[in-house]
Amino acid sequence: MFSGIVTNIGIVSKLTRNKKNCLVEIYSNFKFKNKDVGSSISCSGVCLTIEKVKKNYIRFYVSTETIKKTIFKKIRIGDSVNIEKSLRFGDRISGHFVQGHVDTTAKISKIEYSGKSWIISFKINNKYKKYMIEKGSVTVNGVSLTIAKILKDGFKISVIPHTLKLTNLNKIKIKDIVNIEFDVLGKYIKNFMN
Repeated sequence: MFSGIVTNIGIVSKLTRNKKNCLVEIYSNFKFKNKDVGSSISCSGVCLTIEKVKKNYIRFYVSTETIKKTIFKKIRIGDSVNIEKSLRFGDRISGHFVQGHVDTTAKISKIEYSGKSWIISFKINNKYKKYMIEKGSVTVNGVSLTIAKILKDGFKISVIPHTLKLTNLNKIKIKDIVNIEFDVLGKYIKNFMN
């Protein structure tokens, strides 16, 4: 479980791909130790398990299912990845409950600027609209954000300068694809109502 409050970016330093899965090595300023092997880390919103630690490098195994559903299908060496360690009992939760289970991906359709903030529009498959509400929470590349407006073909968010500074959202461009996880509480409520 994560909060979506990202304070660190990692860089993909090595990729080993075959037909069924992928090994990803990420360089990060976070300090990891051998005892962290087996821990869950949010990598741009995807919950991955640390397989190996070597100084500032951490390695993850990425399954076929994860590759299919996330931006990991197109990730390259040099790409930046939002890194968040899992919550500890008693931690302050400034964002919202994030599982690291990506629901889908979305395409950036528009980027506008309001002062130093970015207003970003996302195009998303219509079947996911049932999980979105204005002023509700959504996770974009692992970052906890608030839906500013529901659009005909997606939604819009506003990203403040502090968040842009600490995450890889400041590198996105129109037509880029991002990981999306909808608010887990909303998904459960929708399921119970059905």
